[in-house]
Amino acid sequence: MPPRIIETEDDLARAAAELLALEPRFAPVLAAGPLPMRRTADGFPALLSAIVGQQVSTASAAAIRARLEAAGFSTEDAVLAAEEAALRACGLSRPKMRYVRALAGAGVDWAALRDAETEEVVTILTAIPGIGRWTAEIYAKFALGHADAFAAGDLALQEAARRLLGLPERPTERDLRALAEPWRPVRAVAARALWVYYRWDVGREGVL
Repeated sequence: MPPRIIETEDDLARAAAELLALEPRFAPVLAAGPLPMRRTADGFPALLSAIVGQQVSTASAAAIRARLEAAGFSTEDAVLAAEEAALRACGLSRPKMRYVRALAGAGVDWAALRDAETEEVVTILTAIPGIGRWTAEIYAKFALGHADAFAAGDLALQEAARRLLGLPERPTERDLRALAEPWRPVRAVAARALWVYYRWDVGREGVL
């Protein structure tokens, strides 16, 4: 059975109403206005961008992405054909060069992923070096639009859950995943709401 997809603002609004019925403690966030869609295009460029952005600043990642695009390294074939020196000149470290080449050579059927369940997407993508569960779940959520994808390993989600739900301590990934079970089948909407709340609360209290 294909996953439920959040494709439009109306889809997101209906899912937010479902979430509110499942967990009334989201009311302050959901009452403040529409949640952000944050949909992106799927396919190789989306995961290439995710790998580039690992462990570097937003500005550095943007600069590397721009150099890769300018050099024409935005497709699997182009990356596989690129000289190591050319990739390094774009700003890729040796590990990231290995990761982007692994991604380019993995033979991912991007179209087939659109109909795959979230766990299948995670299984396929995490088999590729350089892609962990968090990245795969973020891809499912924002590039594929899965309504129930939930990256419980995200520290901002964990801290937002602690603050919004009044927990005594920050939940672990396992704890947050268990806590979010009652929010199925709209956990991706819960994640959006938690990120919004995190920005509010951290903005009020300063950086963690």
